[in-house]
Amino acid sequence: MISAVILSAGESSRMGRPKALLPIDGETFIEKIIGALKKTSVGRIIVILGHNADEIKRRIEPLPVEILHNPDYKLGQLSSLQVALRYLEKEADCDGVLVHLVDHPYLDAKLVETLIERFLTSGKLIVVPRYKGKRGHPVIFSRRLFAELLSAPMEQGAKAVVNAHRGDTLEIDTENEGIALDIDTPELYRQHVKGA
Repeated sequence: MISAVILSAGESSRMGRPKALLPIDGETFIEKIIGALKKTSVGRIIVILGHNADEIKRRIEPLPVEILHNPDYKLGQLSSLQVALRYLEKEADCDGVLVHLVDHPYLDAKLVETLIERFLTSGKLIVVPRYKGKRGHPVIFSRRLFAELLSAPMEQGAKAVVNAHRGDTLEIDTENEGIALDIDTPELYRQHVKGA
């Protein structure tokens, strides 16, 4: 089984307000992402909160997600992923983790299914989508990499583990630009979200 993890603990300092709660297509970024994941075969959806946790939690509590808090969110994304991994280490049925960022709202359920299917059949440790040669999100990490991710240097983040396993990484080409669309400034929000 694959568990999905949405990293939503950051301070959204460049955006100036919580990215998770930005309006998009009649809902919020985080609701849109959760909605897409609900249409896939992921076994559970975990949301990692930190900054603005109470405000975001109120919005998503009614949804079928598990909410974990990262008290060390200022250390960066890897610290949030590690909160999820420590939680999932205890779950024997978890084969891997699909990691997604809250500032990538255009998540496609069909693409997620393709990534999961290729992960389960390829035997690769990492599966990542690629748009016009550029890697994006979500990324799937095998359970076999949990220990490495938990001990990776905080300043390098998960990239240190990705770089160490180039030969064990499967890249899936997609026409979905959303995988590489990182909406983390007001300018990008206005540019890429209708009605913003």
